[in-house]
Amino acid sequence: MTYQELEERMLALSAIEKAEAIQILTKTWSHRSPGISKTPGVMGGDACIANTRLPVWLFVSLRQQGATDANLFEAYPSLTAADLVNVWAYADAHPDEIEQAIRENDDAMQESEAI
Repeated sequence: MTYQELEERMLALSAIEKAEAIQILTKTWSHRSPGISKTPGVMGGDACIANTRLPVWLFVSLRQQGATDANLFEAYPSLTAADLVNVWAYADAHPDEIEQAIRENDDAMQESEAI
């Protein structure tokens, strides 16, 4: 396949298929997650999509509850396919951190409901 043929096929993909293709490419590069940042004082220092207050654990939690990438794109219109690729790559590389953040958020929600 030539580069031009690859480009034509890539451009014909849906947004979800493009996100999946980017995810495959990201896995072959490394476990580093560009586009994810941790900033003290922002969302408790949790890993977030760069330049946002959208934590990685939120998307993992939503996925665990059955949300698809398409649902996430609909709920967060400013989200890009690259953002989700970065989220899933970071979550795959740091599962313990993400699960702990989800537990802490769940605990905080339960405490606030009890008040």
